[in-house]
This record gives sequence, C-alpha cells and structure tokens, in this order.
Amino acid sequence: MIIRQLNFKTLQRIPNQRYASCCYYHSFRHEHQPFDQNPQTNAASTNHSMLNYFHRNLPLRAIDMFSKQLQLHLFHNIDEVTVTLAVKACQGHPKPGCQIHRFTVSSGFASYTTVSNSMMSMYTKAGQFDFSWNTILSGFRTSEGALNFALRMNFNGVIFYPVTCTTVLAFCADHEDFLFGLQLHSLIFKSGLDGEVFVGNAIISMYSRWRRRRLIEARKGNHGLEAIFVFIQMVREGMGFDHVSFTSAVSACGHEMNLELGKQIHGLTIKSGYGNVSVCNALVSTYSKCEFTEDATLVFQCMNDRNVVSWTTMISIDEEDAISLFNEMRLDGVYPNDVTFTGFLSKHNVGNSLITMYAKSESMHDSIKVFEELNCREIISWNALISGYAQNGLCQDALKTFLVATMESKPNNYTFGSVLSAIGDAHDISLKYGQRCHSSLIKLGLVTDPIIAGALLDMYAKRGSICESKRVFSETPHKRVRPDSVTFLSVLTSCSRKGMVEMGRHLFHSMVKDYHIEPSPQHYSSMVDMLGRAGKLEEAKELMSRIPGQPGFSLLQSLLGACRIHGNVEMAERVADTLMRLEPTELGSFVLMSNLYAEKGDWEMVAKVRKGMRDKGVRKEVGYGWVDTGDSDGSLYLHAFSSGDTSHPQFGGDM
Repeated sequence: MIIRQLNFKTLQRIPNQRYASCCYYHSFRHEHQPFDQNPQTNAASTNHSMLNYFHRNLPLRAIDMFSKQLQLHLFHNIDEVTVTLAVKACQGHPKPGCQIHRFTVSSGFASYTTVSNSMMSMYTKAGQFDFSWNTILSGFRTSEGALNFALRMNFNGVIFYPVTCTTVLAFCADHEDFLFGLQLHSLIFKSGLDGEVFVGNAIISMYSRWRRRRLIEARKGNHGLEAIFVFIQMVREGMGFDHVSFTSAVSACGHEMNLELGKQIHGLTIKSGYGNVSVCNALVSTYSKCEFTEDATLVFQCMNDRNVVSWTTMISIDEEDAISLFNEMRLDGVYPNDVTFTGFLSKHNVGNSLITMYAKSESMHDSIKVFEELNCREIISWNALISGYAQNGLCQDALKTFLVATMESKPNNYTFGSVLSAIGDAHDISLKYGQRCHSSLIKLGLVTDPIIAGALLDMYAKRGSICESKRVFSETPHKRVRPDSVTFLSVLTSCSRKGMVEMGRHLFHSMVKDYHIEPSPQHYSSMVDMLGRAGKLEEAKELMSRIPGQPGFSLLQSLLGACRIHGNVEMAERVADTLMRLEPTELGSFVLMSNLYAEKGDWEMVAKVRKGMRDKGVRKEVGYGWVDTGDSDGSLYLHAFSSGDTSHPQFGGDM
C-alpha cells in the first residue's frame, strides 16, 4: 500500500538534485562520486555534467565523461546533445574526435544536423578539410540526409573533390528526385572531373539505376511503352541488366501485347543466363496474354524452380487441366494463395471441381471456402456442396444447404439425389423431409428419373419404410432398365430388414451371375446381416470366407451383432477378438460382448469386459431414442430422449 503511494517521478529527480547540489564543490573527485554511484542517471544528467566542464574550460574532462559512458555501455545516457557537446570538446583534439566520429557513424547520430555541423567545425579548425566532408558524408544512412548535407557543403563554397563526387553520386542514384544528380553531373563536367575513372563509373551507375527504377515504375504504373523505351535505351547504351530489368521489360511487352519484342528479350535472357523464377513467370504471363499458350507451357515446363505465382499463372492459362495442375502444385510443396483461388473461381467448372475434390478429401472447410468465394453460384455449385456434405456424413448441413439452394436456384435431379442420400443416412432428420422432397419430385415430373428413383428407393429402405420402398420400385418403369449395384444394395437392405432370406439369396446370386456385378463390401455386409438376423450364423461365416481379402470391420460387427441376438458365445468371442485387434478402442464391440454375457448371466465376464474398457479408456456414451414429433415449426431434428428424460419439445421444458 505504501509503495503505491510513492511518486516515482519525484524519486527519479532526487539523484539529479543531489548531483546539482554537489556542483558547488570545486573538488572534481567529489563531483564524480554522486554521478558514479547513481544507477538512474540519464542523458540530462550527462549533458549537465559536460556543460559544467565546458564552463570550467575543461574539455578533456567532458571527453573523458563521454568515453566513460561508451565504455560502460550506458547508451541511455547519450542523446544528440551529448554527442554534439562531445564533438565540440574535441576541437583541437583530433584523435578522440576521430573516435567519436566513428561512434556517430555506427550509431546514426551523424544524420543529426547539430552533430554534423559540429563535426564540420571540428575538422575545419583542425585543417582536415577532405577528411571532414567525405567522412561525414559516408556516415549518412539515408540519401535524404546525405544530399541535404551536400547542399550545405556547396552553399558554404566547399570544393567537391573526386572522392566527394563519388560518394554524393551514390546517394543520388538511390534518391527519388533526379534533379540533384543532374546538377551534380553538370558541375562535374564543368570542373573536368568526369575524366576520373571512379567518377565516370559512378555517373554510369547512377543513370543505370535511374533507368532500372523508371523501368520498374513504368511497369507498375502500366506504362508499357515507356518501360519498353527505357529498356531499349539501356540496350543501346550497353548497360548491364539484372533479373529486375528483364522482369519489368518482359511484363511491359505482355501489357502492350508486343510478342516480337518479348521473344527478343526472351532470347537475351537465355544468352545472359537469367533463368530467375520472376523472369520466367513474366515470360509465361506474356506468352499467355499474346495467346501463345504452347510457348507459355514450354517455358513453365523448363523452369527449374517454380513458386506459387508460376503455378497460379499456369492454372489460369490451362482451364481444362486446372485441377490436375492444382494437385501437382500441392505435391510440389507449393501452397495456393488468395490469387490462386481467385483465378480458380473466375471459372465456374474449375470452382465446382475444387468443391468436389476437397469434399472427397474430407476437407469440407476448404470446400465451403471455395463455394463462398464463387462469383456466381449455379445449381451445379450447390449440388457439389450438398453432395460433399452428404458424403462426409454432415447430413444436417446437406439439408440446410438444400433448403437455401431451392430459394436461389431451380433444383435438378442431382440436387434431389444428393439430399435424399443425406436424409437416408441421417438418424436425426425427420423422414417427413424426405416425403416432402418426394412430393416435390412428383410435381416436377422427376420421379421417374433413374437417379431419383434409385435415391428414393435407397432412402426409404435405409429409414425402414419398406412399404414405401416397394411402392417406389413398383412405380418405376422397368422396361429395358438395367439395375446397378446401388439398386441391388437397396433391395438387399430391404430383404435384411424384412427377414426375406430366400429372396435375398436369389437376388445376390442373380446380381453376380446374371448381371455380372462384383459384390462390394456393402453387399456382403447386407447379406451377413440378413443371414445373421435369421440365425444362420454358419452360413454367414462361410459367406465371409469367400470375400476377397480380409473381412472388413462392418462385416465382422454385423456378425457379432447376430451372435449376440442368438446367444452364440463361442463364435462371438472369436469375432470380438478379431474386432478388438482391428479397432482396440471401438465401443460397439465391448458393448455387444458385455450385453451378451449379461443375457447369459455371466457377470464375471461382464466385469472383465468393463475393466478392459476402463483400461483402454473406452467410455460408453449415453444411448438415445428418436421420435418424430411432427412439429409444425419446420424443425430439422427428431426429438432425442434418453433413460429418465422428462423433457418434451412441444412444451419447451419438463413434463
């Protein structure tokens, strides 16, 4: 509490006040003591001390105090006033003056007007004119400060020696205003210094850098003709080029659609050995703008190094292979930027392909990003997004997107096919939405479309509405319609749910022999589930042995579920052992075995299974039931309830 009430500004002034009171003593030994013992001195304290030395005509003491700050690295005690005083103290003492000069150059204090003026005065009084001007000039870090200093030199009648001219010309080359450089060139010419080798080289370098800058600025400002003119001047005058010069010139050719000059510059880059990535990117872009895509592709293929600009330019050129190039870019370790996506999204078919590609890669975040950046969203784009949601199990999002899409665009058979697939796979979406889609399809006359018929059949079968599934099938025109693997899967699923084993067997064999359709893991899983439900466990096991390769997880779990229904502990233990090796932390296998042992009254094994779950960190989630309340508010959700749940959606609370 006491600390908070202290005024720290007052405390910081105490050492300075203490030191000021000591200045009345004439003993310099005593005067140094409070300064040496004060850990919180600052530039003001140092300046005050040095001024006292000046008043006593003791400049060496001031120099000694300044040197002590440098030795102790007390740079916070030094500002431009401190340095100015130290330089003034060095008048008549050139050796410490040179040391302080080096410090001003390295620390940047040489750019301060007061410091530079003091330096000039020091060297002038010492008779070291050349050293003073040239050394101070070389100490400036910015061209602005150096040229201002050079103007003061000229105003004071200082003669510009060759070294001085060379230094100032270097600063002129970096300055935005060309006027001072032109005036200096005129002065050099009049004084005859242009015959000096170093001065002549500096003049050539200055003009060369100016031209490069004009070339770049002309290119950035889309002044293509001006940039080309500057480049031609540089060629005629025999100036050297770098990758910046070539990049700017080639870009200017592309802007002006000047293919012939672009080809000549391309040849010059090869002759000069400039295969820099920025030069090659400019060449690819120029050939593309001039509609010479084959030449652009050839340059791209010959590049040793490619960055995101290279790939983005090529993707914008080759629309047909854009997705392939995009994948190659990622394999090459180059990642897209905003410009890449902008190029993609300007082409609808490429944007739609990207949405589908990301969805298949289970990267819906990127699919959504691409979709949101599309300039124009057609129904194909909506279809790609809805299908992506459905494929990734995001059925709620698929339905929500479908509802928005129908307000912005007219849905087609693929739109309905995707959303029906999502509703069929969802356990928490009311089947009424599927029925509404069915009703809309009848009104639109799309219900007989093979894609729609298959999707409706699949949806009703998966949701357990076998009667509706059969009705859809009976209303579908069968003439000359060849069933595919999806059709057979839907019918086999219905047979499994209804316990129609003989019909299921017949269809499965017909699919293989009559229609030559290779059974997929889903077909085998439906058959195993059907046989298992009917208690034909050995037949199900024998069918699994005919599956190419090892049986998958879903097949084994279907068989384990059947073993649990029919109480076959011995087979269940063998299947569960295989399942737990495949998926050690999968909850379903533990739950099925625990329930099987509980139904058999083997509580010791129940405890063992549950202990195994705890050891592996497997936790049983709360089981929910679902009921379709038929809400009139258009809710997408079915009402979920668990054991002991007393809530009701229509009452908004507990009953």
